[in-house]
Amino acid sequence: MLTLKSALALFSILLPSSALAETVVIHAEHVLTDAASQPSGRATITVTDGRIASIADGWQDAPDGATLVELPGKTVLPGLIDLHVHLTGDPGGDFWRRAVEPDEWGVVVGIKNARLTARAGFTTVREAGSAGQTAFVLRRGTDEGIVAGPRIVAAGSPLAIVGGHGDVSGFRPKINEVLNSGFSCTGVVECTQKVRRASQNGSDVIKITATGGVLSQQGRGLEAHFTSDEMTAIADTAHTLGLKVMAHAHGARGIKAAARSGIDTIEHGTYIDEAAARAMKERGTVLVPTLMAFKGVTERLGKGIYTPVVEDKIRAVAETARVFMGKALKWGVPIAFGTDAGVFEHGRNAGEFRLMREQGMSDRQALASATTAAAKVLQMENQIGRLAPGYSADIIAVNGNPLDDITILENVDWVMARGRVIE
Repeated sequence: MLTLKSALALFSILLPSSALAETVVIHAEHVLTDAASQPSGRATITVTDGRIASIADGWQDAPDGATLVELPGKTVLPGLIDLHVHLTGDPGGDFWRRAVEPDEWGVVVGIKNARLTARAGFTTVREAGSAGQTAFVLRRGTDEGIVAGPRIVAAGSPLAIVGGHGDVSGFRPKINEVLNSGFSCTGVVECTQKVRRASQNGSDVIKITATGGVLSQQGRGLEAHFTSDEMTAIADTAHTLGLKVMAHAHGARGIKAAARSGIDTIEHGTYIDEAAARAMKERGTVLVPTLMAFKGVTERLGKGIYTPVVEDKIRAVAETARVFMGKALKWGVPIAFGTDAGVFEHGRNAGEFRLMREQGMSDRQALASATTAAAKVLQMENQIGRLAPGYSADIIAVNGNPLDDITILENVDWVMARGRVIE
């Protein structure tokens, strides 16, 4: 007769290995649970099925069958969050490539960059615009553990005005038309429809280009593109669907209009002024400054990479890029971490910390921007951004204390993303 005990034993044998509880025990020299804390002494973190089960003082024995990870001399802390990346692209000025490379190539590029990003310590990213379904395919790959990489919150194709930043330009009219993503829009009704279409197609967040951009081929400045009514319709529709809106915005007028329209985050924010900052504070709009993007493009000036119109825009914005975040910080604008990786080489994301510090952020503020503050932007503050029982096992290890020197995060020694060690 089959007893309950023997039936359960047989059932466990028949289950696939992925369905059985997997336990990893981590011995760390120090644990920094969140940016508001101080590192502890030796501690043991137990991870079960991709989540933190416990954090105990001292080095505890690992139970039978558990995997033991020894990190002597290392400080472990929460995995970092980058709110603005383009995993499916690499840096360069060859705008014409979209006319000769299939969208699917972006998945191949993304597989490479997902691993580079995770190995750099970034266990969650917000993919801020990509062609077709590429980011969604990559998201599934990292979700299922087929591709080594971070958790991906994906925007997909950005919404843009016709001929504006994010739309296709620089080609003959018929080529522009063929390459159009289908997500440019004019007027409240059409922009509302595009938000609903993006949600239907799999977007986790809505990306819009609220102003002109530095790297697009149109040279008509960096001020507002969408009307206030269009942006309000986009924000209201997205929020009704449970989605946040991120807005590429450089010019002060476009920043102010986007904040007043209910946009959730301003990406770049280069020409922010006090009026725009006041609007952002009033609405709780968060600035994602992407300082590494400006560094990356200036490194490529004069090398024949960009077209003349783009080089002119880079030079025009270069000096402002060195100071604008510091102004926003003094004006009390909430700031969260994002880099625009893809404009520069993936894996250099942590270089943003050094630039944030140069513009007046403390090391603790900078770490919070990439952990607790970024997690709140994603509405995932109860899952990521700190180390605590029940949270996702997104854990990194470094030498030293990042609260004393945030730049040590440029050299991450060990990474676990959702309970998976990234080799």
